[in-house]
Amino acid sequence: MEGSQPSDVKEENVRNASQDSQRKLEDAASVDIDHVAEKKLVRKLDLYIIPVVMLLYLLSFLDRVNIGNARLYGMEKDLGLKGNQFQTAVSLLFVTYILSELPSNLVIKKFRPSRWIAFIATSWGIIATLTGLCHNYASLIACRLLLGLVEGGLFPGMAVYLTLFYTKKELALRIGYLFVSAALAGATGGLLAYAIGFMDGTAGLHGWRWIMIIEGLPTVVLGIATWWILADDPAHAYYLSPAEKGLMIIRQNRQAGQTASAQKFHKQDVKYGLIDWKVYAFCIAQFGADTMLYGYSTFLPTIIKSFGQWSTAQVQALTIPCYVLGAVTYLLVARLSDRQQLRGLYCVIFGAISVIGYGIMIADTSPSVHYFGCFVIALGLYVVVGLPLAWLPSNMPRYGKRTTATGLQLTIGNTSGIMAPFLYPTSSGPRYIRGHGVSLAMVGYATVLYGCMSLYFNRVNAGRRRGDEDGKVAGMREEEVAEMGDRSPRFIYTI
Repeated sequence: MEGSQPSDVKEENVRNASQDSQRKLEDAASVDIDHVAEKKLVRKLDLYIIPVVMLLYLLSFLDRVNIGNARLYGMEKDLGLKGNQFQTAVSLLFVTYILSELPSNLVIKKFRPSRWIAFIATSWGIIATLTGLCHNYASLIACRLLLGLVEGGLFPGMAVYLTLFYTKKELALRIGYLFVSAALAGATGGLLAYAIGFMDGTAGLHGWRWIMIIEGLPTVVLGIATWWILADDPAHAYYLSPAEKGLMIIRQNRQAGQTASAQKFHKQDVKYGLIDWKVYAFCIAQFGADTMLYGYSTFLPTIIKSFGQWSTAQVQALTIPCYVLGAVTYLLVARLSDRQQLRGLYCVIFGAISVIGYGIMIADTSPSVHYFGCFVIALGLYVVVGLPLAWLPSNMPRYGKRTTATGLQLTIGNTSGIMAPFLYPTSSGPRYIRGHGVSLAMVGYATVLYGCMSLYFNRVNAGRRRGDEDGKVAGMREEEVAEMGDRSPRFIYTI
């Protein structure tokens, strides 16, 4: 009896061994690295990647929501749209859009990111351009369905693409640049539509047709160029020197769970992504936040027009400061969030700010106060929509699970685009209480859910640091533990 060890002693030995392994991993992660060279490398990545993905998403968002501006230039009258047919046309794009997101993410590596994204962009550019030649409701519906089908894979593909080059401490800001593109599309789309509107009657075409044609053509050109501009991954990046490619490997190895095998596509990782409840919690919250995004982005001109007797040019100009505020706020918050590795806190704070904004919009008050409410909503809009798109993949170190999770997050989130157009029917103007009320409730529950997820991750992290989960890996080699991804007791979640 004296020679045997009590069970609590054995557990303590396992825990000590596990903590020793954890320290070894931390030491490996803190391997000497030339931080000056790393900063130079990140700047180079930004130079070659960010302008391309920003422009792609800017044109994508512009081509998707310019139907709202075209409405102001006679689209409904020309196509003979009645009742809710306009809202239906806006909504149906998201049916095929969401159906294509996850499948697109699962094949992007197989077809190579540069080739797949180029195909997506060129295809949607052609369809967006041809939308300007529609002559009835049926042809408009056909174009919208096809546009959603090819465009749906762009954002989830680019979100995953960025994770191939940037670490979790750099990701929120880079995904933030995509939302800046969306804000720029919203801010400039109105002015661009106003300028193009003066072509009304040119070649016998009304202004809304020229809006579709002229805003669609640049996408075709960029899509073709993307074939050569984008690199498929760091190992094949033509703009990186051998030393910089080596530094990219070191950067990857510093992240827990980022093994060479983890960055390959494994069906088992897809399965884990499909059955992880945390992924679905983010999906449900994303649905609520995206309801605000699509309702706000599509109908902001209509909402502002209801404030008074504004001309089309004045309405477009009044939307710009709202988008600028939203974009600048998100960039500042994303930079701070990356530095502190805090996501949930900022989602809760700025989600609550948007809820207050919708409360102002619902209140029976003056148009100037309602316009102020548009700014308050914009303050939190891109933060609560965009930050979780960096938060979830940061907590999925294995490629297969990460690409599945991101695809599901965007697929379920974007189903809100089917509903959002019906929240602001013309008949509910000028105050649009129903649309504002539903948006408030959706953002409210998303904010609460993100707060709960942050608390959950924090609790799990505390337990892992105490060694509560070390029994799961008793007797396993460190290589096996590293392959567990976020299920490993060594992995610490971003909160």
